[in-house]
Amino acid sequence: MAMASRKQLLLPCLILLFVAAAAVAEASPRAQPQSTYIVHLAPDHPALSLTPARGGRNALLGPLLGLPRRLSAPRPRLLYTYARAATGVAARLTDAQAAHVAAQPGVLAVHRDQARQLHTTHTPEFLHLNGAAGLLPAASGAVSDVVVGVLDTGIYPLNRSSFKPVGDGLGPPPSSFSGGCVSAGKFNASAFCNGKLIGAKFFYKGYEQALGHPIDETLESKSPLDTEGHGTHTASTAAGSPVDGAGFYDYARGRAVGMAPGARIAAYKICWKAGCLDSDILAAFDEAVGDGVNVISLSVGSTYAADFYEDSIAIGAFGAVKKGIVVSASAGNSGPGEYTASNIAPWILTVGASTVDREFPADAVLGDGSVYGGVSLYAGEPLNSTKPLVYAADCGSRLCLIGKLDKDKVAGKIVLCERGVNARVEKGAAVGKAGGIGMILANTEESGEELIADPHLIPSTMVGQKFGDKIRQYVKIDPSPTATIVFHGTVIGKSPSAPRVASFSSRGPNSRAAEILKPDVTAPGVNILAAWTGEASPTDLDIDPRRVPFNIISGTSMSCPHVSGLAALLRQAHPEWSPAAVKSALMTTAYNLDNSGEIIKDLATGDQSTPFVRGAGHVDPNSALDPGLVYDADTSDYIGFLCALGYTPSQIAVFTRDGSVADCSEKPARSGDLNYPAFAAVLSSYKDSVTYHRVVRNVGGDAGAVYEAKVESPAGVDATVTPAKLVFDEEHRSLAYEITLAASGNPVIVDGKYSFGSVTWSDGKHNVTSPIAVTWPESAGAASM
Repeated sequence: MAMASRKQLLLPCLILLFVAAAAVAEASPRAQPQSTYIVHLAPDHPALSLTPARGGRNALLGPLLGLPRRLSAPRPRLLYTYARAATGVAARLTDAQAAHVAAQPGVLAVHRDQARQLHTTHTPEFLHLNGAAGLLPAASGAVSDVVVGVLDTGIYPLNRSSFKPVGDGLGPPPSSFSGGCVSAGKFNASAFCNGKLIGAKFFYKGYEQALGHPIDETLESKSPLDTEGHGTHTASTAAGSPVDGAGFYDYARGRAVGMAPGARIAAYKICWKAGCLDSDILAAFDEAVGDGVNVISLSVGSTYAADFYEDSIAIGAFGAVKKGIVVSASAGNSGPGEYTASNIAPWILTVGASTVDREFPADAVLGDGSVYGGVSLYAGEPLNSTKPLVYAADCGSRLCLIGKLDKDKVAGKIVLCERGVNARVEKGAAVGKAGGIGMILANTEESGEELIADPHLIPSTMVGQKFGDKIRQYVKIDPSPTATIVFHGTVIGKSPSAPRVASFSSRGPNSRAAEILKPDVTAPGVNILAAWTGEASPTDLDIDPRRVPFNIISGTSMSCPHVSGLAALLRQAHPEWSPAAVKSALMTTAYNLDNSGEIIKDLATGDQSTPFVRGAGHVDPNSALDPGLVYDADTSDYIGFLCALGYTPSQIAVFTRDGSVADCSEKPARSGDLNYPAFAAVLSSYKDSVTYHRVVRNVGGDAGAVYEAKVESPAGVDATVTPAKLVFDEEHRSLAYEITLAASGNPVIVDGKYSFGSVTWSDGKHNVTSPIAVTWPESAGAASM
């Protein structure tokens, strides 16, 4: 989610500007201002017969929504009608109109529109997709019937290398796909679309209403064309065609290829310069479901997680999963704090971000001979000699904000800046504007030792907190501090350990459903090379004139399409698998050891990561191809889960969309009884216990397989699996078991408020592993001692 890292700081201000602009544009002495509302309706509601139009049909909207004459002005205006991923409309209403509509028969819920933010030459090798037994060789030469729908900033098809058909062509789109490409503005559908790019549409009505004026087409294209770069990057990561000689200047040179190079791409533009609106996102979900995509990739989310019945992404994803579509979404870039993960509904495949064993080292070499390793993608002329070194805090702005640095103190020097607030590349630009000739960017405690390579405009490198502290101390005590920066290009395989979970990657526990583990998995999301737009610079800064066909960026936005592409490969290999089965295969075969044999590290702390940080582990696609057992679930199971959460019938009706009252009379005992491939228990004391029920289906080649359970109990817990052996046969392909997690009664052995373990089912060939996470209330230890 590299774009999110550049823009998420602006979102709160932009949302306020949206509201203010809408109020100014709509207000009059007699009329209250309107806002965009999403109105969820029963399927037989007459308002669903309308389509967005001027004049008569909009005039009918008020009466159809039950508005009395006193609330008829200003006239409600229809933006979208939803019929597939959701059932309802998006309309412009005053607050009073919305409140009245919410109380009418057949209206399931009314939610105000909200803004969201946007949250590879080497990753196929790192994921072992290129081996003789890997998924990629088989998939790359196959004519794929799988369509990946990418909901993002659109697509830049002029990068024809990444979006041209593989080999001799893919032929016509699969018969199950009914979508297509829309011409508008700079986007010529007949010229740009082909057997690879088979869909390109755009959704802007909610965005324009939030802006309060039409899109400025001198700044962004009102079409499927990607003028930001983010959507092109994610689409090519998920399903880009192979491109030899790709790279960002001389960095990361090699063969760039998406995870599912044989899959088709359908791009749905939902995000614009100032954000992504729920009404547009839901419209794209609705369109993608109707078009017949097989996987939806969504690198978009919030900095917080709403209740599922108020979350348009959760609602749209539920409608997609109901149609058999796998929905993969980014966990967010709000780490390293707890409870920061977004897109946490259990029917969504939620992806965190981790590193690969490729780095772009750039050393900060000090005048006293000390060498401190950092990273950089600077591609200009090197420094070649030592220069005076100053600390930005002594020059007017420790964060190196543009216009805040003292030119007299900075000119001709290398400046030590601190990470935070403004964009990382912008800090170097600030140094350059003040006359500085280089930058060392130091992490603070919040980011720890996480290193992200950036395409700096002046010679620059980023170092971790520990090295930053040492460089700061050197500047303080040396009367004439000097430094230089030495760039080493691209280095593969010499990382101290990989993968490692990025500090920015959002974490659990799940803030809305504590017994559902989130994120689900991690995947490559740091310093990822993929296709880019020719409409924007690699830094997204106006002062950067560069244009590149490929760019290297970081975020859970980058890890999400990796998993989306892997899901497409699994869907191609196992078209009969449900979305839950695909998720289960990826989760239960994920690995938790890095390439040095240690538990995957957390870059925020330098310590071992936990399931609340890495989920079930790092994806291992070749193992997921043959997982042995899967934990399956369908939408009826998810309805039971919502019942167990205590949701009301009216709240659940937003998901069922059939106007009926959900039957929660036989709801599961706990929300954690959802047939999920992981366990997240919340114990009330050191004497508490919980029992969860699960069903596994044998999808391995041996119908008569026998699986035995191996349990690693979390600290302070006695974990028991019953039965401990599962004997499958032709008649019994699915078998049930229970796991009881009982507090041992000894709080002394529990270190902190969480403890972790796992349960693994093995037949000698397959290892089907589910993590166990136990949360202890802070008062539990004291209360039981």
